[in-house]
Amino acid sequence: MQTKRKYIIVSIVLTFITSLTCGANLHAQDDKFIVVLDAGHGGKDPGAISNGYKEKEIALDVVLELGKSLEAVDGVKVIYTRKRDKFIELWKRADIANKADADLFISIHCNSVVNSKPYGTETWVLGENNAGRNFEFAKRENEVIFLEDNYEENYAGFDPTSPESEIALTIEQEVYVEQSVGLARKIEDNFISKAKRKSRGLKQHSLLVIRNTYMPSVLVELGFISNKREGAFLNSKAGQNKMATALKEAILSYKKEIDQNVGSNILVSEGEDEETPEAIPLVYENITFKVQIAASSRNLEPKSYNFKGLSELSKEKVGQLYKYYYGNTSDLNEARQLQAEAKQKGYATSFVVAYKDGKRIDISEL
Repeated sequence: MQTKRKYIIVSIVLTFITSLTCGANLHAQDDKFIVVLDAGHGGKDPGAISNGYKEKEIALDVVLELGKSLEAVDGVKVIYTRKRDKFIELWKRADIANKADADLFISIHCNSVVNSKPYGTETWVLGENNAGRNFEFAKRENEVIFLEDNYEENYAGFDPTSPESEIALTIEQEVYVEQSVGLARKIEDNFISKAKRKSRGLKQHSLLVIRNTYMPSVLVELGFISNKREGAFLNSKAGQNKMATALKEAILSYKKEIDQNVGSNILVSEGEDEETPEAIPLVYENITFKVQIAASSRNLEPKSYNFKGLSELSKEKVGQLYKYYYGNTSDLNEARQLQAEAKQKGYATSFVVAYKDGKRIDISEL
C-alpha cells in the first residue's frame, strides 16, 4: 500500500513538472545553448562573511568572469540572475531560468564554517540525504527566504528548518537529477585538474534555489572563505579566473556531449527496476501523448536499433535540435506506462508531452 501511495504522489508531481516543461518556449528563437548564471546572495543578503571576505562579492565576480568567457563561445547564450549587488528572491532566480527555457542553471556560492581548517570545493545537486552537515548546509542556504517579502505565499508553506520539506523538494526535479550529477562531476573534476583545488566531492541535498528549475541545475561552492588561505585565493583576480575557467570548460564539455550524443549523459542504475503504473484508462479526446526520450543535434532515424530496442518512435526538429519520442496514445496513464518502459531502457530523464491538432500544449491545459 505504501509503495502504491508513493507512486501516486510521484506521478502527480511529475505530471506537474512535465506541464511546466512542455509550456516553456522552445529554442527555435535563437537556437543557442542557454546557460543561466546565478551569483548567490546579493544586496541585503551578504551570504557568508569571514576574514574580511563577502560571499556575495566573490560569487558575483566569478559569475561575471565566467559569463564573459562563455559569451565569447559561438552558439552559447548567457543570462544572469544578477550583474550587480542586488537582492534577488530565490524563486525569481529559478523563474528567470524557466522563462529563458535554459539548458543549464548554475548557482555560485562560497562556503564558511566556524572552524577555519576546512577547505575545498563542493558541487551540489538535488537529493534527499538529510543527515548531519548536509541538512545544516541546506538549511543555511534556504533560510534566505525569510529576507523576502511574502515568502509564505511564494514558497507555499515550505519550511527550511524541516527535513520533511527538504525531502519533498527532491521529487520535483527528479527528471533532471541524472544530468545534474553528470555536470557536477565534470565541474569537480575540472576544479582538481584545471584549477588545482582540493575537491570535497559531489553532494546531494534539497536546495531551494534549484527547487523549481526545470533543467539540469547545480549549486557550486567555490571554497571556504573562513579558511584564510583559500579565502585569499578566491578573493584574488587570479583565483577567480582559475575557477571561472574550470567552470567554463566543464560547461562546454557537457554541451559537447549533448550536441554529439543522444542520452550519453544519462546515468543508469544497475539492477533497479521501475515500477509500472497501474493501467487505469485516462483518455483525452483529440489529444495525443508521447514520451520525449532524447534531444540532440544529430539527425537519427527513428528506428529501434538507434534507441535501445524501443519501437513506435518519431522525431521533431525544433531549431537545430531533433527531439525524439516514444509511443503515441490518447490515454495519459498509458503514456505513463510508456515512460516507465523508456526509463527501464535507460532513458532516465524521459517525460510525457501532449499535442492537440498537431501542436504541443501544456498538460495543465487539459
